[in-house]
Order: sequence, then structure tokens, then C-alpha cells
Amino acid sequence: MQIAKTLDLSGLNCPLPILRAKKGLADMASGTLLEVIATDPGAPRDFEAFCRQTGNALEVSETTPEGKFRMVLRRK
Repeated sequence: MQIAKTLDLSGLNCPLPILRAKKGLADMASGTLLEVIATDPGAPRDFEAFCRQTGNALEVSETTPEGKFRMVLRRK
């Protein structure tokens, strides 16, 4: 899995992680991967809904050993 870009959005609360991810995806080519690191407990659910609404794919949604949330999105 080749990550094209990583956004560490630790410390940001809803809706900022989604807004920053949306901005990050905007200049990426179709099919490329964006890794997002977040600390907002609602982030996994928010990114699932975001991908469902936008057509991007949520490839990975997991909790890191440090207790952060890691999501990998594939640009549509």
C-alpha cells in the first residue's frame, strides 16, 4: 500500500479533520491514497460517512498502539 500523502490531524475536533482531509484529497490523482491520523473519537465514524457520501473508498480504519485513529482513503 503506497501512501501518497499523510495528514496528522491530532488535536483537531469535528469538523476540522474532515475539512482538512477533503482539502488534501482535492489535489490528489484518482486512485491515490491519503493517510489520516486523528485523535477525535468520532473520526472513524465521520470518515466512514464522508467516504460513503463522496465516493472515496475507506481502505483502512484502525486504532494505533498510541490510541490514535488511522484511516486510509483512496481518492475516487
